[in-house]
Amino acid sequence: MADREPILEVANLVKHFPLTQGILFKRQIGAVKAVDDVSFELYQGETLGIVGESGCGKSTVAKLLMNLEQPTSGTIKYKGDDISKLSSRALRAVRRNIQMVFQDPYTSLNPRMTVGDIIGEPFEIHPDVAPKGDRRKKVRELLDVVGLNPEYINRYPHQFSGGQRQRIGIARGLALNPEIIICDEPVSALDVSVQAQVINLMERLQDEFTLSYVFIAHDLSIVRHISDRVGVMYLGKLAELGTDGEIYDHPTHPYTQALLSAVPQPDPEVRESRERIILAGDVPSPANPPSGCRFRTRCWKAEDRCAQEVPVLAIPERFAKEKGGVAHPSACHFAEERDVVHV
Repeated sequence: MADREPILEVANLVKHFPLTQGILFKRQIGAVKAVDDVSFELYQGETLGIVGESGCGKSTVAKLLMNLEQPTSGTIKYKGDDISKLSSRALRAVRRNIQMVFQDPYTSLNPRMTVGDIIGEPFEIHPDVAPKGDRRKKVRELLDVVGLNPEYINRYPHQFSGGQRQRIGIARGLALNPEIIICDEPVSALDVSVQAQVINLMERLQDEFTLSYVFIAHDLSIVRHISDRVGVMYLGKLAELGTDGEIYDHPTHPYTQALLSAVPQPDPEVRESRERIILAGDVPSPANPPSGCRFRTRCWKAEDRCAQEVPVLAIPERFAKEKGGVAHPSACHFAEERDVVHV
């Protein structure tokens, strides 16, 4: 993709939440380092998956991309414009092209509004997309696109199942004809069979409307199914970034290798033959992360250098030479490939 311009470019993104003490006179005593120096690019028609444990900063990244949170530092550029520095009027135009599908379909829809009002609400802010007389027709078309009966337009959210509610959320995200949709764990609250239906719907819509997805999840098998490239996050930082084949078949970061080894394997023979990596200890607090490499306190490869130097997310020099430049970035001083069972 070196010859293509990214539609979304994130550089050195940082988000720290202040920790305060006191009731009347609050004073800052530290900060939760939720996102710390994260960089990636998103191209048109591509799906970038972001995976990691709970609390690693995935959802904070989603909120920053939507400008629901202001970054502490760093840039988020949509077609060259830093969205965190735009005026309210300019930001409104950008938000029309960057929409979001939320994690919980039960709390992301207003229970007092009908489906027609929920999906049609964006037209109140952007009336040029659908003139007032055509809005009901547009909402019916959107319901049909996501596989729901257009006659459901006057029903309320409580009259739908979880999978149907998420389809309503997707229809609302599509209402303004966006170019990018931020998906914050959109299927984690759904049954497994319904997850497959929603993922297949999203893939069909991507092909039909040339959508770009940032797909945030913790289910590695779902991420591999839908993603073109995958970023692995640990404690606010990107540990590894590459194509789905590079990450799943040739992981080089110890954390990625440990994650993949934990994926349930239905085949008993394969399950018995593979090596399970058990990590020691718990995830450190983002308010007081380890010095140097944040994964070093749980890593079996850790040496003195890991405590002193912060590893840069880059292609290891020896990999670049051995593979003629064909390799992927990994934030580890001692990155090396490890055979893993296919997910």
